[in-house]
Amino acid sequence: MVDEDQIYISTFVKGYLIGIVIIYIMHRFFGTKFYLFKVISLIKLLLLFNIELFTSSMSTLYYILFASKKVSPGLVTYSTELQEEWQLTCLIVLIILTPGSIVMRVSHDNKMLFIHTLHSKDSEMKKLYHSIKRYEKVLKEVSQK
Repeated sequence: MVDEDQIYISTFVKGYLIGIVIIYIMHRFFGTKFYLFKVISLIKLLLLFNIELFTSSMSTLYYILFASKKVSPGLVTYSTELQEEWQLTCLIVLIILTPGSIVMRVSHDNKMLFIHTLHSKDSEMKKLYHSIKRYEKVLKEVSQK
């Protein structure tokens, strides 16, 4: 075997791929989920957040610039299925970072979120609930063992 005096990307990639195959074969013995599935879920969560951030920013911008008289703010409740406190915290942060909505309160049993929204119309509420459900689904994927 010849030692290389330089670092090559191709050598790194080959070694990484061989390592992934070995870890994939051995992960069944450790009783945990293969780590690349969690990495993929995290990337999926990041992409979902960016899409939601962009669409809600454009919607909020439209209402601010062109339809400020049509804004109908309101307080809505959302019943969550998340069990872990860190999952709930991540969900709240994702909702707060998305323009047009903010979590005002969480119930004592951590099952109900009280959300102030810029648009309390039925069509906008369905979009909000759908977005939160997608966030919950991906957060559950990230936390699976």
